[in-house]
Amino acid sequence: MSKPSPEPSERGRGMDAHNEVMRDIRSEKDASYDPHEPTRVWLDEDNTPGGVKRSLTIILNTGGCRWARAGGCTMCGYVAESVEGGSVTHEALMDQIQVCLDHEAEHADEGEGPAPLVKIYTSGSFLDEREVSAESRAAIAGTFADRERIVVESLPDFVAAEKLRDFTGRGLDTDVAVGLETATDRVRHDCVNKYFDFADFEDACAEVRRADAGDGSPADSGADGADDGEGATAGVKAYLLMKPPFLTESEALEDMVSSIERCAAVEGCHTVSMNPCNVQRYTMVDELHFRGGYRPPWLWSVAEVLERTADVDAIVVSDPVGHGSDRGAHNCGECDDRVQTAIKDFDLRQDPSVFEQVSCDCERTWELVLAEETGFAQPLTR
Repeated sequence: MSKPSPEPSERGRGMDAHNEVMRDIRSEKDASYDPHEPTRVWLDEDNTPGGVKRSLTIILNTGGCRWARAGGCTMCGYVAESVEGGSVTHEALMDQIQVCLDHEAEHADEGEGPAPLVKIYTSGSFLDEREVSAESRAAIAGTFADRERIVVESLPDFVAAEKLRDFTGRGLDTDVAVGLETATDRVRHDCVNKYFDFADFEDACAEVRRADAGDGSPADSGADGADDGEGATAGVKAYLLMKPPFLTESEALEDMVSSIERCAAVEGCHTVSMNPCNVQRYTMVDELHFRGGYRPPWLWSVAEVLERTADVDAIVVSDPVGHGSDRGAHNCGECDDRVQTAIKDFDLRQDPSVFEQVSCDCERTWELVLAEETGFAQPLTR
């Protein structure tokens, strides 16, 4: 990968000590990646404002998040999977899209057409034109214009109604996935090392609403050949991080409940995705975990947050990556799969009663951790 370095526009926007440490950690990774192959692609189901939809999820292989190259977030190792050189050509990106379309055709159930929902991530910002050019963005919009809904990922800085109209202008409902991590500015700055404020997230939501033609008025035409987009909607999907480093289990749980409630109250934010922190290589969290200074959240904490926020005015979902493993959200090892199944069930049905059907003796240990774990003596368990 490209040697991490602070770009001029990113200097001074976070904790310089964090950034310096993380650049050193990430420089240990020297693997290279094919710019014509996506990082990952898979088929699944997702809960959307239009109901549960079959989905095609794409993680494009780009030059990587510019903030991560400056140092970046304490838990994010995705930049280590970025291509050498810091950029990918339009032709290479479209080759990646074709690989994803071929994967979808090969793995779809017999008789199924294309997935109605497409989710595109870059492990950075799809709307940052240094990662994905305007030409590529318009071409990708045209490729998926026959789908019902698309999700693209971006930091708040790069959200602009004019960019989104490449999609809404074709009549494609469009959501922007924003990695907010937490609604608490101090936690985002000091624990996650992310530079922007909650107010910037609110501004991004307002910008997305400018591209929303759901009121019946046509959106501006996007690219050449695009439809007027009448009726196409635009919204925001907030991504939150459950238990960043330096928080106790109880602090992380309460911060998530508060953050979900605050996000759901922002106009235009219709979905909140709570991502339990998992330990990725070449990150500060990885260094802490190796030394016994970090434990991923309990799955019981994830379930508790979902139960307590089930009545907010938004879809709230969670998909614990690496559940049951030492590096992912986990309980005792005996009940992990059952709790994960309940979480997945909740994602689709939004019914908190699913958690009444799972129990385990380790709940008592989890409750003790919530009551007794302190910032200077964490974590109490592994």
